[in-house]
Amino acid sequence: MEASTLRLQTSLQALDWDELHALYQSAGLGSKTAAELQLVFGNSRYVCFALDGERLVGAARALSDGLDVAYLADIAVLPSHQGSGLGKRMVEDLLQRLHGHRKIILYAAPGKEPFYKKFGFQKMLTAMALFAQPQQAQQRGYTEPD
Repeated sequence: MEASTLRLQTSLQALDWDELHALYQSAGLGSKTAAELQLVFGNSRYVCFALDGERLVGAARALSDGLDVAYLADIAVLPSHQGSGLGKRMVEDLLQRLHGHRKIILYAAPGKEPFYKKFGFQKMLTAMALFAQPQQAQQRGYTEPD
């Protein structure tokens, strides 16, 4: 993989939703269908896709109100491209476009916190969430037992 063949795309134009679905499956980011991914990315203020030639190898998105709060979501890189700096490039791209927001929030997969600390993210003491499947969230290490 040559770095020169990697490029970022910040629009939904010409995106293959089935290819994005396959990326999510490979990266272990859940089971959103291609149609669900089209909905969530379409409703996200900022998107970033990484392409190796014409092949989709990474994706990330951010929700934002434009000033106060933003949320980084679904940062995914194909296993074959993990460790190449691609995730870093996508996060940097989103953070640059989110510059000026008062707070940018994310929740990291357990064990991935050190990656986000490199960008200045800090562990919150009061963050809480409602999960559609709370037992699964607990099993995956996102929440603590009651």
